[in-house]
Amino acid sequence: MPTVQSNGCPIHYEIEGPENRPVLMLCNSLGTNLHMWDGQMPALTQHFRVLRYDRRGHGQSGVPAGPYSMEMLGRDALAVLDAAKLERTNWCGLSMGGMVGMWMGANAPQRVSKLILSNTSAYMPDKELWNTRIKTVREKGLQAIVGGTMERWFTKDFREREPKKIQWMVDMFLATKPEGFIGCGEAVRDMDHREIIKSIRAPTMVIAGRHDTGTTVEMAELVRKSIPGASLTLFDAAHIANVEQQHDYTEAVIGFLTQK
Repeated sequence: MPTVQSNGCPIHYEIEGPENRPVLMLCNSLGTNLHMWDGQMPALTQHFRVLRYDRRGHGQSGVPAGPYSMEMLGRDALAVLDAAKLERTNWCGLSMGGMVGMWMGANAPQRVSKLILSNTSAYMPDKELWNTRIKTVREKGLQAIVGGTMERWFTKDFREREPKKIQWMVDMFLATKPEGFIGCGEAVRDMDHREIIKSIRAPTMVIAGRHDTGTTVEMAELVRKSIPGASLTLFDAAHIANVEQQHDYTEAVIGFLTQK
């Protein structure tokens, strides 16, 4: 399985789809791995050459000591693009994946064609919430926060209707190394993209979930207003919108990326 060394950390990636199609790079949320996008892959690979990777601290990538930073995570993404010998890509990132996408759009504009920034924010104002979460994981492990995380990630209706999908996400979350979660959590806590996103010129679609309490519609609206020409698409979902509204989400991504 392909791996690239980025700043001393092995980053695992996978690429699927026809070589002659436009490239789409997917970037997952904190506490998940590249399989978060499994539901999108059959449709996406009909239109794109899809590049997925495990962020440092997650999945099959390395788990170096933290803290991490958004610049470090952005440079990991560039290392993956370079390893795959890809000059430009469309980008779809959810939650933390959207934060990395903002860094890419602002700092490596020549590498990004179109941006999808999903269920994300340019800034997390409640630092104490993140300090408490990090402290809990450090002392008690991810098991201590998994229940509350699933309640934030998915609506009550979806959790009751799709127990197998919830268990799949629980298993993915608990497979994350605590040190990786903490290092990335510190990057989220310390991030402030509010100024740099004003320089983004790539066509951008912002996605939000109407029931998302972690990265709210208001946070999404701030991102939309800050990026010239950006649009906002809302789904009847909480935080992990690509899983909760799998079909509509996939259709929206394909529609945005294929429109002229």
